Amino acid sequence: MDHITTQQAFDALQADPNALLIDCRTEDEFYYVGHPVGAVNIAWNTAPDFEVNPHFCDSALRMAGRKDRPIILICRSGKRSMDAGAALETEGFTNVRNVLEGFEGDLDPQHHRGTLGGWRMHGLPWRQL
Repeated sequence: MDHITTQQAFDALQADPNALLIDCRTEDEFYYVGHPVGAVNIAWNTAPDFEVNPHFCDSALRMAGRKDRPIILICRSGKRSMDAGAALETEGFTNVRNVLEGFEGDLDPQHHRGTLGGWRMHGLPWRQL
């Protein structure tokens, strides 16, 4: 799995309209915190116990259509997407990339997200409901 910056992810999506951006945060995070424009939501962890979604890889395959389609994974800060990408590769997906800073980035000294990095902080296109 390749690890890329938010800008590299955005550039890759612009260069290849076939690339699929999967936001693997929870549905609540996806809709209420916001998400990259064009991302689809397939949660890696599910509520209420934050257990790993046993259908994640099957859902990704249904969305992608094939295992060699370019997939870019994003989560809050890059950890869940890394785990999700490893699972996809174990299932035979061959073109998986992980966005290192995620959508919100790491915690700052005041324990807030969105100030040290991430898709949103870098001003890349996003939306919120």
